[in-house]
Amino acid sequence: MKAVINTSRKQGKISKYIYGQFTEHLGRCIYEGIYVEDENIPNTNGMRTDVINALKELEIPVLRWPGGCFADDYHWRDGIGEKSSRPYMVNTNWGGVVENNHFGTHEFFELCEQLNTEPYICGNVGSGSVQEMRDWIEYMTFDGDSPLANERRKNGRDKPWKLKFFGVGNENWGCGGNMRPEYYSDLFRRYAVFIRNYGDEPIYKIAGGPNVDDTNWTEVLMKNIGKAMNAISLHNYSYEGDWNSKGDSVSFDENGWYSNMASAYKMKKVIKAHKAVMDQYDSENEIALIVDEWGNWYDVMPGTNPGFLYQQNTLRDAVSGMLILHIFHENSDRVYMANIAQMVNVLQSMILTEGENMVLTPTYYLFNMMKGHMDGLRLDTDYDSKNYEINGSIIPQISISASEKNGVITVSLCNTSIDADEDITISICDSNISSAEAIALTGAINSHNTFDAPDTIKPETLSINVENSNISLTLPAKSIAVITIK
Repeated sequence: MKAVINTSRKQGKISKYIYGQFTEHLGRCIYEGIYVEDENIPNTNGMRTDVINALKELEIPVLRWPGGCFADDYHWRDGIGEKSSRPYMVNTNWGGVVENNHFGTHEFFELCEQLNTEPYICGNVGSGSVQEMRDWIEYMTFDGDSPLANERRKNGRDKPWKLKFFGVGNENWGCGGNMRPEYYSDLFRRYAVFIRNYGDEPIYKIAGGPNVDDTNWTEVLMKNIGKAMNAISLHNYSYEGDWNSKGDSVSFDENGWYSNMASAYKMKKVIKAHKAVMDQYDSENEIALIVDEWGNWYDVMPGTNPGFLYQQNTLRDAVSGMLILHIFHENSDRVYMANIAQMVNVLQSMILTEGENMVLTPTYYLFNMMKGHMDGLRLDTDYDSKNYEINGSIIPQISISASEKNGVITVSLCNTSIDADEDITISICDSNISSAEAIALTGAINSHNTFDAPDTIKPETLSINVENSNISLTLPAKSIAVITIK
């Protein structure tokens, strides 16, 4: 197979925010995963040292919190002040466990500062009030003399935090209130008025968007809210089976592999449908599409709390993950941010923890390998992949994306076939190659890392041949690879 990358034809910027993360008060994502109160586990201000150090390597651009469904049940005042006096609540969304609110606003911003990432906060519309939301904004971002700003100071933070992204509710068609789009549109317009800009940079307001392919929801918001919002969110998960039987995260066969690839590739169709609606009302692409929940969702691991959504993470997740990230690249004119669900111990996570132990997942390595694309200019890439049909869907065997940033070209490739290696020649037009190197991630289809065997699957050097402006390689079956060209 031959691929041609034309470096003189730039196709817009791949926003770094596409590589965002998501953390919710769900299972062991925050407590035990990120935040610990066990003095035997090394931490800085409660943030696990090992987890933070690993996540720093990913250069996470943005982090969404506190949910998810939890967001529309969360009252921010419960999470400030002395921890011993913070009221408890029952997390009815996720497992019915007690939430002690020891991880709140100050702790979240501490996490963001340790990770050097931008915060994206999702506000409570479902069970909250306009005043509660406007007070939270003032508490976080006002630098002047006011009761709320002074309360923040009393709680240990003198200067306000910088907050760029704010979501007005979450899944308001479902767990966030079971609303009609017309009703939510009116609520958004009301709430948005009171999300005031106390800092130098206007707050970027994100509307609670559609579930998967509900284009009617998108159309109503575009029509009734319009440019009072900066973006619409979109949630779309992938499975091996369907919503009621999602499949096992480790014990799957060839059919389970390909069924998941087909489910992941549906992201292309879903985004295309919503873009078509948005284009009718916003031809200048001023309103972004933000896929702030995506990833593979399987049945929970046996023996774990069903409400904790704990699953393993295999090579399959890395390959389907790259397939989806490439779709985001292709739609970077509209897709400005994406937040994979979730960062630690929940769904398609970067890291798994168990007590003092930590392990990196194949998805962690995917995100680490793809860093070169963040804020890169997408390059015109022409290739003709073989396709195959799964459950009525046409899936490419090979997916390729290329970008350039600071004179460095990043090319990412995935091979979705279980058994077919692919010989590929990549021609780089209008650019000289002084050096090139490649790494790849591959193994058995269900390869995964465990606490007993943490290095079962990790990136290895991939052999490539460079001749003039051509790069040739053999892309192994069931693999992802990234080439860095200077």
